[in-house]
Amino acid sequence: MTDHNSSRRKFLTQALLASAAVAATPSFLYGQSQSRFGAGEKVNLACIGIGNRGGEIIRELYKTGLANIVALCDVDMEAPHTLAILKMFPNVPRFKDFRQMFDKMGNQIEAVSIGTPDFSHFPITMMAIGLGKHVYVEKPMARTFQEVELMMKAAKKHRKVVTQMGNQGHSEANYFQYKSWVDAGIIKDVTSITAHMNSPRRWHGWDTKITSFPAAEPTPATLDWNIWQMQTQGHQYNKDFVNGQWRCWFDFGMGALGDWGAHILDTSHQFLDLGLPYEVDPVRLDGRNNFFYPMSSTLSFKFPKRGSMPPVEVKWYDGIDNLPPIPAGYGVQGLDPNIPPPSNGPIKPASLNPGKIIYGKDLTFKGGSHGSTLSIIPEEKAKEMASRLPVVPESPSNHFANFLKACKGEEKTRSSFEIGGPLSLVFCLGVLAQWTGEKIVFDRKKKIITSSKNANELLIGPPPRQGWEQYYKV
Repeated sequence: MTDHNSSRRKFLTQALLASAAVAATPSFLYGQSQSRFGAGEKVNLACIGIGNRGGEIIRELYKTGLANIVALCDVDMEAPHTLAILKMFPNVPRFKDFRQMFDKMGNQIEAVSIGTPDFSHFPITMMAIGLGKHVYVEKPMARTFQEVELMMKAAKKHRKVVTQMGNQGHSEANYFQYKSWVDAGIIKDVTSITAHMNSPRRWHGWDTKITSFPAAEPTPATLDWNIWQMQTQGHQYNKDFVNGQWRCWFDFGMGALGDWGAHILDTSHQFLDLGLPYEVDPVRLDGRNNFFYPMSSTLSFKFPKRGSMPPVEVKWYDGIDNLPPIPAGYGVQGLDPNIPPPSNGPIKPASLNPGKIIYGKDLTFKGGSHGSTLSIIPEEKAKEMASRLPVVPESPSNHFANFLKACKGEEKTRSSFEIGGPLSLVFCLGVLAQWTGEKIVFDRKKKIITSSKNANELLIGPPPRQGWEQYYKV
């Protein structure tokens, strides 16, 4: 962890004062979203990040028939991974810098999709919300605790702006089943949840004795490396920073937890009203170093009693040699066919596929990732309960249609920043436990880490690069 003590202290002070300092800014200085939609009208959508996962998001949004694609933006425009989308929309204006796109086309844009690396979600989202544009942004919302909080504050201030975090399972069967089963008292008195993602990760096999970032390499001619870095402290280009590799590094991504946690723990977090943990304990960190994520992690998140609901411990397991304990009668768990493949190849079935085990007082449940539904285990108990299970309503729209319909005022987003933000904050705390190797003791009311000054400062992180400070004001 690079030491920027002087500039960090200054930035910490500025960040804490930012919201209050700008609170008096007249509302007319900010753009407002337009309620101009009639029957059959489409949302004018600008797409930022058009390769790999960003391209998949664009296709899904366009497939709904509810969007006009009016602008494409990518820092690596015309690189091989962007060509499919460019061919799909050959006459749509193209930009490398999202700021220039908003400057030139802001009055033609009503909403944006953001399918970029984790760290770059923040400045793009903040500018879009400030201009009154609706935002669909991939999960997790941002890389640091402070950035997620500022995004939530911006969305709350600009109430006409529709927000959706891209954990698409939150609009599928698991969402509606989980809600129905909680409402009917089937899922109740949960005291423990096991969440697991034990497939190989991009950094598995790397040298954990690393003492510096990888050496500089020639920057591809198509890539604007300066803009790619956005607010992060300057790095020299290396192929292991881009095209999904950014997920490996503490400076850029959120590892396996940020990548999969929002697809595995989202419904438990919302419908069990977990909020923020008071403790995150790194029980196991194999291959921990100061640069990229451990080879295997076991994290214990402890949540307090909420109303009549008992305290909950959530245990997160990642790493191919770090399988969680499995209860008797677990049976077989399949791989959800709706999980989108990563940009470096198809998902391969693992010894235990991504998912969760939920332990209640009387019942135990197993489930997969994304939209996979839960099963009561063992099977004999499931058969006994079958006649008492409530009818689960079907989803009226998938995650992408839900966002666009919300832009038109026809629905409410199911993973707005009000929902996705607190979930992302949980992952930010988990990442700090992985990064520092320390138990995190967290004051849920004050939103500070009381166990470590260094970890507490990392809630905000290093100051942004010069020229990117403006996005840290609400």
